[in-house]
Amino acid sequence: MTADVPLTRESFRRLQPINVPSPVSQLPDRVWTDEDWDRIRQGYRARDMDEKWNVFAEGAVLFMHRSWTGHGVYQVTFAPVAGGGKKIAAALVEADGERYRAMGDEYDCLMMELIISAIVLGEPAADLRAGLVELTARSSGRSDLPSGVVEHSVLGLRSGS
Repeated sequence: MTADVPLTRESFRRLQPINVPSPVSQLPDRVWTDEDWDRIRQGYRARDMDEKWNVFAEGAVLFMHRSWTGHGVYQVTFAPVAGGGKKIAAALVEADGERYRAMGDEYDCLMMELIISAIVLGEPAADLRAGLVELTARSSGRSDLPSGVVEHSVLGLRSGS
């Protein structure tokens, strides 16, 4: 598959839709440029066992699935913004605790943006990564969580990836 051919639902072997959809009330404020959107629509396939996310778009909806299980976790709808670009207008998250351990809308808001920014677009996303570590530490009650371990366990990213 060439880089010019977007990934589709058929590009993946075993995808399962979100089982118990729940709306996410807190959405990222970021406006992605039209160039970003063109890249986002290409999708992303986990390249090895350490990577945790497969992403593809259908129209204006971006689907984010766990790479090992194929379970849908996020379903994000984009809408055009006056002046150009796109913004997340609505999102759903998996509420089935057997498939996804919910950590709240603030966490889901951050995760959606981080998956798009760091994984799909390959941006450094240092602020988002730091936010992930802080939210994870806060929810665990620990302040000594190594950032690389958090990023790798949740996103499949290695420090500096």
